[in-house]
Amino acid sequence: MKKEYLPFVEELITLAIKEDVGDGDHTSLSCISADERGRMKLLVKQEGIVAGVEAARMILLHLDPQVVMEQLIEDGTRVVPGDIVFYVEGCLLSLLQAERILLNVMQRMSGVATRTAVYVDRLNGLKTKVLDTRKTTPGNRVLEKMAVKLGGGENHRIGLFDMILLKDNHIDFAGGIIPAITKARAYLNEKGKRLPIVVEVRTVEEIDQVFAAGGVDWIMLDNFNIEDTRRAVAKIGGRCRIESSGGITLDTLRDYAECGVDFISVGALTHQIRSLDMSLKAV
Repeated sequence: MKKEYLPFVEELITLAIKEDVGDGDHTSLSCISADERGRMKLLVKQEGIVAGVEAARMILLHLDPQVVMEQLIEDGTRVVPGDIVFYVEGCLLSLLQAERILLNVMQRMSGVATRTAVYVDRLNGLKTKVLDTRKTTPGNRVLEKMAVKLGGGENHRIGLFDMILLKDNHIDFAGGIIPAITKARAYLNEKGKRLPIVVEVRTVEEIDQVFAAGGVDWIMLDNFNIEDTRRAVAKIGGRCRIESSGGITLDTLRDYAECGVDFISVGALTHQIRSLDMSLKAV
């Protein structure tokens, strides 16, 4: 896990425990002794890509610093029903408190990784990379973007702070493509920031305006059809990176990639997924 991600994940874990445990797991407290220890296993019940083992370890250690995890399968590995990802041993009250939080995180992350792998496999042999978007579950973005990477995809910007992305609304409010780019470059110079500048275009003709302004790192082709995408790639001629975005499905993904774009961003990687079925069971 990247060092810069840790504060986000730690904060999420703290909130998840507070939300679920409240003033105590009264079910477990009523029938389990405080000093009783036990062992559990994470059992896979559905084929897919496992993701979230690092996050699971953080959850367990947060509740029981003495917990011992025996990891059998690494994040990013394809799994089948019956596989055991890890065994964990520790205070039973802590393991039972961690159970649902751990499963919620790992099942969703594994669902994202599994979905991403399907898109990545569809582009086998091509240079085009699959990108995620900011269409993520509030508070869970870092985990979901980690899962995309584990599924073989690539991360777009993490948030509003690590890229200048001039979309249609920014361009319209700024008075057009050239004013928007000019103002963005001036802003970065004034603030002493080095951020990539990405500009969304809605027609092939708008590409000329982007290059007239200059200083752009890549162009996003928004809701282009296949024919216009080919025209746009030819017009850009390798002068900057190219991203296709908007309305691209698994069925049309390879057709867009074969036009020669560098990236295809797909919101469905994180907002239209099914969690991977798994359970944490007593040994």
